Amino acid sequence: MTIQRILVIGAGTMGRQIAMSCALGGYTTVLQDISGPALDAARTELENWSASRVAKGKLSQDEVDSALQLLSQESDLTSAAKDADLVIEAAVERLDIKEQIFAQLGQITAEHAILATNSSTLPSSKVAAASGRPDRVCNMHFFNPALVMKCVEIVRNADTSDATVNAVTEVAQRLNKQPVLVNKEIPGFIANRMMGAINKEALNLAQSGVASIEDIDTTARTALGHPMGPFELMDMVGLDVVDFIAQATYAETDDEADLPHPLIVEKVAAGKLGRKSGEGFYPYN
Repeated sequence: MTIQRILVIGAGTMGRQIAMSCALGGYTTVLQDISGPALDAARTELENWSASRVAKGKLSQDEVDSALQLLSQESDLTSAAKDADLVIEAAVERLDIKEQIFAQLGQITAEHAILATNSSTLPSSKVAAASGRPDRVCNMHFFNPALVMKCVEIVRNADTSDATVNAVTEVAQRLNKQPVLVNKEIPGFIANRMMGAINKEALNLAQSGVASIEDIDTTARTALGHPMGPFELMDMVGLDVVDFIAQATYAETDDEADLPHPLIVEKVAAGKLGRKSGEGFYPYN
């Protein structure tokens, strides 16, 4: 199928950037959120981001103007969804809310529409039945910041059709992303599982006194070629997010090895969430 119109649900950090990515890719895009102030904040941030990219020579003014014209905002989900060929849900990471959204989408979108969730922790099989069209449901997981990061994990559930996978893969490629296909649902998908293993070992090394967090990060950068050390990256992502991902993984596996690391639990309890709070493993001005 040919996808021309995309609806992105949720005007938070991820949703607004996914929507702008879609508009820059030439798709008629609607960003929907029940909060008017969230939509206003999203528009302001995206306009400022666009101006900065033009000033730096990364985008032309024509490209920015065209994208902003293609991107509209809507608070009413029924109105926003009626013409969508693809819906990308980027709402809060709560299963009950996502189930409600997908059940509603199954009623108000066109029969051919593909319904994707951007969730990094909840597999699409959790909401596929509610939609009434499990063959047209999958994960389409963008990475933060979505306007910069190239990878998009496309995760099929047991019922996802090849046509659905092919269609969302084509969209990701048109957005200048690098899609990767996850053929079966597994907690954490690919990136979070690999990063979780690195983070866990880094945390264990620090907790046991083998090396300082600074030297562990330096080793990751200078020996492994990582652009950021694991503690720097966790601070950037947010230690509350790291904690949430671990809790969600544990809920799926029931394996105590997947519980949040004690150092993460300690930081979150103290309100030291990383860059967003001014301090995590490192202090920030």
